[in-house]
Amino acid sequence: MTNEEKSALSTQFNRFLWSSVLITLSGCLGNVVDGIIVGNLIGQDGVSAINLSKPVVQLYMTLNLLLGMGASMIVGRALGKNDKKRAAYVFTLAVIINLAIGLGFTLVGMTANSNVAHLLCNHDQLLKQSEEYLLPMLLGAPAYMMMWTCSAMISVDGSPRLASMAIVIDNAVNLLLDLVFISWFGWGITGSSTATVVGHLVGIAIMMRHFKYKNNTLSLSLKHDQPEFLNIVSQGAPLAVASVCLTLLLLTANTTVLSTLGRTGIFAFSVCMNLLQIYNLYVAGTCRTLQSLGAIQAGSGNDEAFSYVVHKSLRFITISMGITCLLVLIWPQVITILFGAEDAASTVECNRALRIFALSFIPFCYIYVLMIIYKLYGQHSMALFISFALSLTVIPVLWIMAKTMPQYIWYSYLIAYMIEAIVIFALHKGRHIQFQLKG
Repeated sequence: MTNEEKSALSTQFNRFLWSSVLITLSGCLGNVVDGIIVGNLIGQDGVSAINLSKPVVQLYMTLNLLLGMGASMIVGRALGKNDKKRAAYVFTLAVIINLAIGLGFTLVGMTANSNVAHLLCNHDQLLKQSEEYLLPMLLGAPAYMMMWTCSAMISVDGSPRLASMAIVIDNAVNLLLDLVFISWFGWGITGSSTATVVGHLVGIAIMMRHFKYKNNTLSLSLKHDQPEFLNIVSQGAPLAVASVCLTLLLLTANTTVLSTLGRTGIFAFSVCMNLLQIYNLYVAGTCRTLQSLGAIQAGSGNDEAFSYVVHKSLRFITISMGITCLLVLIWPQVITILFGAEDAASTVECNRALRIFALSFIPFCYIYVLMIIYKLYGQHSMALFISFALSLTVIPVLWIMAKTMPQYIWYSYLIAYMIEAIVIFALHKGRHIQFQLKG
């Protein structure tokens, strides 16, 4: 590439990247803000209740990755080849499917909210707040599904800034309504999840402006030469498998930590999971950029430009994680105070856990991004292996540590991710894998 081409691609990369980072706020910052406000206005048990309900949000994310992000990767490739007919069809199919799934969860919320809460929480003192937080989350499921789908689609179609603006406003509304619903209306923890849903609805409304722009190439159309559903599932499968394994891990970890370390332990673990949301800004933002801009370069067959995008992505995530990890290692008490630790035991446990998890998330983030790179290079079996390994390796390590050395339970994630990194390296070398772009 010429210097001018690199400069143009770098500008495009930055535009996609920061848009993607802000888009990720839709799925994670809302939870972090909820946790901070709930921790200070309601108490530690409220923070724990939010974390106990997170597997539901993770399930939404799993389905969206499978059917929304998988579709956006195909749309990106189609736009790279100027195949607007295919792009419109896949976009339409993704919207219909994600909306239908969201409405299905709404029905579950109307009929079986208590059953879902009992499935997620077996602690009597935390059950009521978990159930109250969960209800708006289930009823508002279409807002979650459509927010992520719309943001991915309009970003790949050339409106990442609009998506970014929508996310910023979404989270501003969420923050404001958290205070209004919890403090002024007296809705308690129910007000927190209600604020998140309303924020998403506002964000979706803002993103609808994209379809009035002249450069919009997406339209609703079910006319296409061949079915695309299996292609969508195939593209999104590695991400979705990783996410469903993470859902299983969240359920297992919540149960294990709660039974091993009690309410103090589950509060510390909840704060650590909120720290993961910060790391998720980097990893999800990087992955969205790779999926969107990387898919466009792959579709056009430009190997050098694609490699440039990959290297820029790895550099960004390395710098971001390094700074975040250093800050947490030095000042974990700042995070602990933010989430409203109520006693010395909770503060000490939380500080210790945060330092360990700050290191644990570094190999996790690299492995997750590597999964996307394998997928885009056509190494589907390696991508699928990583999808399973990311979370399923942690579960047995966590169980063994809880049973044999419960005082070291927080090291379970770090040990598991280091094992995964060694296995991935061995497989890569043993199979003589070469990174070569496939059309």
